[in-house]
Amino acid sequence: MASEPILLFDGDCGFCGRTIEMVRRIVQPRVQFVPWQYADLAALDVTEARADREVLWISPVSGKVYGGPRALSAVLMCGRRRWRWLGFVLRVPPANWMASGVYRVVARNRHRMPGGTATCSLPAHMRGNPDC
Repeated sequence: MASEPILLFDGDCGFCGRTIEMVRRIVQPRVQFVPWQYADLAALDVTEARADREVLWISPVSGKVYGGPRALSAVLMCGRRRWRWLGFVLRVPPANWMASGVYRVVARNRHRMPGGTATCSLPAHMRGNPDC
């Protein structure tokens, strides 16, 4: 198991990649960012379908996997002090309900977001564009 938490993201998605770079620069979390396409998913107990559907947080202590807004909350809580409160807020109602809804809309439409392309909307096994 890794010594730092791992955040798996879609390395073929331009929007996802740009978002990760922004988080690295602004939030500065202590986490390993790994495109799921380069991860040993079986060792992390994650399916390709789940990794393609949502961003995933893997705890270095328990090995537990959290997805979507819960993963984003964990990233914020491991970041610079000024971001930790937002990570906490995203875990409690009603903020977690709203975050889940917003996350679903963004995840389903990431190919329409800045940096995304139509190829980003394809399932992983159908993608051929490395610049997606």
